Amino acid sequence: MNLEKWNGALLVGLSLALGVAGGYWIAYQRMSGVPVTAPEQNLNSPDERKALYWYDPMYPQQKFDKPGKSPFMDMQLVPQYASGGSDGTTVSIDPGLTQNLGLRFATVTRGIFDSSVDVTGVLAFNERDVAVIQARTAGFVERVYAHAPGDVLKADEALADMLVPEWAAAQTEFLALKRNGDVDLLAAARQRLRLTGMPATLIAQVERDGKVQPYLTLTSPIAGVLQELNVRAGMTVATGDTLARVNGLSRVWLAVAVPESDAGAIAVGQTVEAQLPAFPGTKVNGKVSAILPETNPDSRTLRVRVELPNPDGRLRPGLTAQVRLNRSTEHSVLWVPSEAVIRTGRRALVMLAEDAGRYRPVEVQLGQESDGKIAIVKGLDEGQKVVTSGQFLLDSEASLKGIVAGSVEEPPPGAAATGLHEADGQIVEINDKEVTLAHGPFKTLGMPGMTMTFPLANPALMQGLKAGDKVRVAVSQTDDGLRVERLDKSGSQP
Repeated sequence: MNLEKWNGALLVGLSLALGVAGGYWIAYQRMSGVPVTAPEQNLNSPDERKALYWYDPMYPQQKFDKPGKSPFMDMQLVPQYASGGSDGTTVSIDPGLTQNLGLRFATVTRGIFDSSVDVTGVLAFNERDVAVIQARTAGFVERVYAHAPGDVLKADEALADMLVPEWAAAQTEFLALKRNGDVDLLAAARQRLRLTGMPATLIAQVERDGKVQPYLTLTSPIAGVLQELNVRAGMTVATGDTLARVNGLSRVWLAVAVPESDAGAIAVGQTVEAQLPAFPGTKVNGKVSAILPETNPDSRTLRVRVELPNPDGRLRPGLTAQVRLNRSTEHSVLWVPSEAVIRTGRRALVMLAEDAGRYRPVEVQLGQESDGKIAIVKGLDEGQKVVTSGQFLLDSEASLKGIVAGSVEEPPPGAAATGLHEADGQIVEINDKEVTLAHGPFKTLGMPGMTMTFPLANPALMQGLKAGDKVRVAVSQTDDGLRVERLDKSGSQP
């Protein structure tokens, strides 16, 4: 019985080993696209292109400068070529398989970029439209009209009646001087009435009717909501007491919280479109009146104030609104569909479609994003084609082959004009025909740093150089691979 169990376990182990080896062989064949002996054949054929480096498909991050067997698995290394149908910076796919893989494309477009930000806001009172009603003289509250905080008032609507004894004495003196006919004394008495806080309309009424008017009716100077009412019948009022406060409703504020990532798309004066659940189908247009200087540290949002017209008074503070802040760029920009961008967390990439079924990962610098489009600040040119569907498959293939996306940084001076690609390195060995360098990445080639041997374009390049020197190397891309065109000793040496 134990022998049968041991035999079963042995069979399971053998099956797993065969499965792993078979899977590796399939992956190797798919990635190399050539027979196992192809690397050796390429070395013996003078017509074949030279390889940039060799790698193990199961460990693409490790590069080798010579062909041979992988130290990780007992399989041949795969060459990566510098140019031709499948170079070191592109992924090649048979054009006939494009439809089967579900690849879709979009053209890099230049134009005016209309952006919008959709956020939620809450209506609030317009704090610039406030009327404060204060007692201009001491007196007694005789009557309070039927109002309470929260009521909506009309302009000049009565709030309370006050008895002002001081006014009664001043008005009596004024009327007596009027009967005497002394113009100068009458003017002085009229001025005294103004100094007691009596409204000009009440002085005119006393002078016209010839009767003492010791009562003052407090009214709302504007239409709006009664926020405070601090008077009661029979109470004594002192000069300067705040008796009521009214907030206007002709225009209201909309307090909006904008994520800090969208803060750059907001500007004072830009148009806003608001929709309120309380009034389905109704849109209210307004403008950004202020961008407050502080952000909310908890939600990481910027506080934006929008002013909306409210001619019919339907918009009441406390209502919520769905807000769209619209903005158009002043200048045309490049843009692509948002789905074309691959975000890795550290940078953004797109898969650039080239001729003959080749695809190149390119790093891009992103701008504003809106309505399924995203602006491209740097990295692409107008008219280029990018992959919008299936790009993650291509990116995985590029990663498996060790292809590094071109940097969004500007190329070194002269690189674009001369076709040279530059990097820093250190000489390992050198003679009049070739140099072995431990070099950094060639960013314009998308080639990572490694140690490899390059042919020299001119034997004179080795003059004054020796093993261990730090250099700045410039290479060109030829049909036979990379060739050193310039080799300059760096300023600082060990």
